[in-house]
Amino acid sequence: MSMNRREFLQLLAAAAATGFALDGRQALASADGAGFYDVPKFGNVSLMHFTDCHAQLLPIYFREPDVNLGIGSSYGQAPHLVGEHLLKQFGIRPGTSEAHAFTYLDFSAAAKTYGKVGGFSHLSTLVKKIRASRPGALLLDGGDTWQGSATSLWSNGQDMVDACKLLGVDVMTGHWEFTLGAERVKQIVDNDFKGKLDFVAQNIKTNDFGDQVFQPYTMKEINGVPVAIIGQAFPYTPIANPRWMVPDWSFGIQDDNMQKTVDEARAKGAQVVVVLSHNGMDVDLKMASRVTGIDAIMGGHTHDGIPAPSIVKNAKGQTLVTNAGSNGKFLGVLDFDVKNGKITDYRYKLLPVFSNLLAADPAMTALISKHRAPYEAKLSEKLAVTEDLLYRRGNFNGTFDQLILDALMDVKGADAAFSPGFRWGTTLLPGEAITMDRLMDQTAITYPSTSLTEMSGETIKTIMEDVCDNLFNADPYYQQGGDMVRVGGIQYTCDPSQKIGKRISNMMLKGKPVSPNKTYKVAGWAPVAEGATGEPVWDVVATWLRDKKVVTPRKLNTPKLIGMKGNPGIA
Repeated sequence: MSMNRREFLQLLAAAAATGFALDGRQALASADGAGFYDVPKFGNVSLMHFTDCHAQLLPIYFREPDVNLGIGSSYGQAPHLVGEHLLKQFGIRPGTSEAHAFTYLDFSAAAKTYGKVGGFSHLSTLVKKIRASRPGALLLDGGDTWQGSATSLWSNGQDMVDACKLLGVDVMTGHWEFTLGAERVKQIVDNDFKGKLDFVAQNIKTNDFGDQVFQPYTMKEINGVPVAIIGQAFPYTPIANPRWMVPDWSFGIQDDNMQKTVDEARAKGAQVVVVLSHNGMDVDLKMASRVTGIDAIMGGHTHDGIPAPSIVKNAKGQTLVTNAGSNGKFLGVLDFDVKNGKITDYRYKLLPVFSNLLAADPAMTALISKHRAPYEAKLSEKLAVTEDLLYRRGNFNGTFDQLILDALMDVKGADAAFSPGFRWGTTLLPGEAITMDRLMDQTAITYPSTSLTEMSGETIKTIMEDVCDNLFNADPYYQQGGDMVRVGGIQYTCDPSQKIGKRISNMMLKGKPVSPNKTYKVAGWAPVAEGATGEPVWDVVATWLRDKKVVTPRKLNTPKLIGMKGNPGIA
């Protein structure tokens, strides 16, 4: 009696849950892996979308969050669902490969069963497969592409630029790209991309005369249907990242300008209008309710892997809002059926990119090897071994964030430490080596200086309140899309539903209350102010790791939460 694929995957998951790890390649291949990516052709306009790959060219592990709280009107709504709550909402069976892709559940065991995700060689194979069944399909890149790895940092983004051209990206927008500096971004867009790839951003203008820095949108014809792709770069780039890197440009959400751009594209004949956005999903949902005439927003920035679109009604119709995860882990496929100038129906599928299920594209493999070769010895240095799962992602802390905090406090002799609430950074399984490559996945930025600063208790609380408001402000337009600053040394209580100034309380350090007037030594990294000096964070952490050799499980410093019991955004 033969077993069907679903039954086989459930059997695998059950085996993994009992600690019986199977070879991932055999596991998925035996489960009729080829059929996993057979997405039936639909309609006549197709768009593929990936976002927030953070320069990950090789397959990696990436654990989804167990805390992604929705407050107020966001309570219980995508993307603020984790674990079983997400599976139930989207009808995904527990214990399947999809359940592993979209949640943190049984992560270490499931990762051993299903293998690594992403990798541009495997993504390339999938893109080619989808294109073969959908002639004319466009590939959209949502940004955060040229940052997040050692090789991208050391090559000034060139490895990713070359890889995206080979992958066949048609249109992209940006965010962390701008931390390479305005001059480098313009150089790539005007030279490397010229005639090959459109970089679009309706919301970036010059400070002096308000001129568009990049084209606001591009018109493409797919099977005779005019399609407009409008760019929306990350609105808060000069706040969340160093302003001095893009001194002459203004950003912002710019709803009014977006409406004008949509109307202009429609007036020029666009029958389908799609926004390629790096707003973050909550901002996209609000924009979809305010701006009319957008058929879909294909979004990024907040790294949410959401299996189905959210449908948002507005004054003149409705807009689909999608979000395609991060780290090269997913490829979104949106199909429209357009008849007589109107969309009559659609299909959407967010495909996990399992490297064990997809052959590596030889040309992409060769390109990646070429770019990594000069750095291979440095990348492969084994700094230490981890006894525990090391991950980043979750509203308050991750084990790799905790490792960085512990290293900063130990090396700097600090009372406390802050580490940014970044959502990028790959995952390491228990027993794996922490190489320089993996450390750089957590720290590779163009402003990596560490610091030791004397701060009053009052200043510490002000900083924590400010970042917490960026995360939990009731109005998405005041959210910046990262997670809470990671805090080392200081225990605290957090009530996300409160207003700014009242979310953080009961701050304690070594068993004593943090005094507003007392001065404390606080270590940190990634200063946005110009002219900061200090040892790069990767050197500080690498020194600590080399000394440790074996990293024992980190005790997570997370706040005591008030009022969040039963929230489907927390495990």
